[in-house]
Order: sequence, then structure tokens, then C-alpha cells
Amino acid sequence: MQWVGVPQLASAVSEAGGLGILTALTQPSPDALRVAIRETRKLTSKPFGVNITLLPSINPPDYEGYARAAVEEGVKIFETAGNNPGPLIKYFKSKGCYVIHKCTTIRHAKSAEKLGVDCLSIDGFECAGHPGEDDIGGLVLLARAVKELKIPFVASGGIADARGLAAVLAMGAAGANMGTRFMCTVESPIHQNIKEKIVASTERDTVHIFRTLHNTARVFKNKVAMEVVAIERRGNAKFEDIKDLVSGARGRLVYEKGDPDIGIWSAGIAVGLIDDIPTCEEMLKKWEVEVEDIVAGLNKVVISSKAKL
Repeated sequence: MQWVGVPQLASAVSEAGGLGILTALTQPSPDALRVAIRETRKLTSKPFGVNITLLPSINPPDYEGYARAAVEEGVKIFETAGNNPGPLIKYFKSKGCYVIHKCTTIRHAKSAEKLGVDCLSIDGFECAGHPGEDDIGGLVLLARAVKELKIPFVASGGIADARGLAAVLAMGAAGANMGTRFMCTVESPIHQNIKEKIVASTERDTVHIFRTLHNTARVFKNKVAMEVVAIERRGNAKFEDIKDLVSGARGRLVYEKGDPDIGIWSAGIAVGLIDDIPTCEEMLKKWEVEVEDIVAGLNKVVISSKAKL
């Protein structure tokens, strides 16, 4: 949710009954994150969190500075993701914070559990962004999570409607983590053209890049993404060969100018489930009713089975 997890969206999600998340690295500095946190507090009195994603980088951001700024501003809920989260997790727990760590494998989830996180976000292969290198879908990952994890977990990847939410709850998840679906809401800060592009897309309109670099990312299938894929398919591609194509600055322009082909932008296969652009409140209230109806329908299946016996 780089460039998307900003105060206007995070506050709207929290106000609607979800947990809105600010993406720390969307902000250019820890002090800018302080401002974003204060802006969010003006828009909602409900809890919200901050995401800090640890990315492979030659010149890494000031992760510690972002973490310290958020804690000093009174944030109590953090989502971490990426490699070597141990030091951040230790710091947050020492400050009495609740930590959700995002994982794409059960072995990584178990490692995070040992580090003392409170909750895990289990990312299936369907997700936008980085799905890991094992290519395991959410259905199997969630079933494994129920068997092997001792702490709560939420499901992430491929969820964009009430049926998906009901399904992951049935699988044992405590909730669902959604990115692509919330990109396509009224309060989302991205250009209207991009929201309409999501609505017009199908589940076949994403593609993986960075596969040969072992840093796989799922993005929207546009001209730039396919150029990156073509370069990788030639063999022996290095990041230097594609860095200008995949720069964050170009990706940001997609959301600002509304041209879906300017740069790389994240999207999960959940685009195939999105057919409208509601407010966050409209969407979550609608889902609440629909999930109850779906669960009630499953009760009928149980009764019907018993009757046959």
C-alpha cells in the first residue's frame, strides 16, 4: 500500500469499523510520519496502526527513526513485514505495543511467533506485492496455520468481498487483511482512472516481476511490467537492468496522474472480484450483513446433512 496508506484512507477504514493502517515509508521521513499520525487522529478517534516494511535496499530508510516517531506519537498497533524484523519487534514489545507480522510461509510465521509477535498476517500467493518464493496459495497456508500456530492470525491475499471474509473466518483466521480492495474506495487517494481500471480488470490482469531476482512481486499487468518480464526472460538480468522501469517515483505517478502504464503498481488477483467504488463505511456495513447471511447459509448445509443421515 505504498503511496496509498495515508491519513484519509486509514482514518476512513478505522471509522468504518476496520483497522486502518498508515504505511510509514509512504512518508519521506520520520518527522513526516509524525505529521501523518496527527492528521489521522484529527479524522478518527478509533484505533489505527502503522506498517513498517523492511525492504532490500542499498540505502535503507531510517526504520528505527520511523518506529521511534510512531511510538512517541502514541501508536500502539504495528504491522511489520520483510526480512529480519527481530530488532523492530523487540523494540515495539518493550514499549507495550501490539505487533502483527506479515509472513508468506509457515516457517517464517513460526519464527515470528518465537520473536514474540501478537498476531500474524498469513499472505497467500494471491496477494499483491511480495508473495514470497514458495508459491503456496492461501487455502493451504491457512489450513497449516491453524495446525501449527499458537497465536491469532489474519488472512491476506485474494480477499475482496464478504464471501472471501466468511471463508477465511471458517478457515480459522481472526480476520482479513485487504489492500487491493481498499485501493478501490472513495477515500483511497489514488486517481479515479486507476480505480476504474481496477473495476474493469479480471483476475488475469496481474503479473509477477523480479522472479529471476528471487524477490517476486505481483503487480498490475501493464506495458512497463511486461517490459520487465521480457528483460528477465532473456536471462542473467540484474536489478540495474530494470531499476529505471520499476522506480518508486514512476509508480507514484500512476496514482497521481491516472495513467496505468507510467510505472509499476501493486495489485492482487482480487482485482477480478472488484466491481464498484464504494465508501469504506458502505462496504464494511454491507459485508457485515452479507457475512452473517453466508454463515447462516452454512448452518442450513449442516442441518440438511443430518436430515439425510
